[in-house]
Amino acid sequence: METATEIQKINEKDCNPQECMGALLPVRDALEVLSGRWKLPILIALSDRPKRFKEISKDINGITDKMLSKELKDLEINKLVTRTVYDTFPPTVEYARTEHSQTLSNVIMALKDWGTLHRKEIIGK
Repeated sequence: METATEIQKINEKDCNPQECMGALLPVRDALEVLSGRWKLPILIALSDRPKRFKEISKDINGITDKMLSKELKDLEINKLVTRTVYDTFPPTVEYARTEHSQTLSNVIMALKDWGTLHRKEIIGK
């Protein structure tokens, strides 16, 4: 695992000032779509298979049903999650990640790696 200094050196090579400034709009767009504390955990909870609302709720400690509902709607609007209603009684609703959301896998792994590095830096563990 690289140290923070090694990562900074790698990143400096990858981004000249013009390229970095050109990244502002796409980064802002990405942060707007993925903003908040719950969207990435929801996508991670859906990474292995489609799930019903209560299954997602149980997987994500601390999220309220109201917040989960709002975040799922936002993810659906941004084409990261699909909502499928089955003709059963009572109706069964499943949520699944879209193919488009699979493009976030590298971002999620990079955030995991950085979070691990940051924990070591701050906590020493």
